[in-house]
Amino acid sequence: MTRARQGRWATRPIAPHPGSGGDEGSATAELAVSLPALVLMVFTALTAVTAVRTQLECVDAAREAARAAARGESAVPAGARVAPDGASVSVASGGDTVRATVRVRVHPLGGRLPGIDVSATAVAAVEPGMDGG
Repeated sequence: MTRARQGRWATRPIAPHPGSGGDEGSATAELAVSLPALVLMVFTALTAVTAVRTQLECVDAAREAARAAARGESAVPAGARVAPDGASVSVASGGDTVRATVRVRVHPLGGRLPGIDVSATAVAAVEPGMDGG
């Protein structure tokens, strides 16, 4: 008798749950709609991390160039050693201070999209007895 009941239950069609309203495939559709947004968010986050990392490298390079200029050493090569690839280092002296600026353009995805300009400036006091150059 148990076998007959199992057979009857096994062949009985499964009724839809009340209130399901034909949601078949909705998870796939939701994934298809949300996946591009997720990819865009990940891309934006990676671009932001790259820009911040490059900004920190520019800050370090500007600081090194300003320190070197304040000591009377060659400032542009000192900043270029620390600067990110493709960066420009400029140094200007005025009175008793030296200002070093490092600029670079960050290209997300290896240059396939428009770049982001990143720059940093550092100021240092000229040491006594130095000419600031």
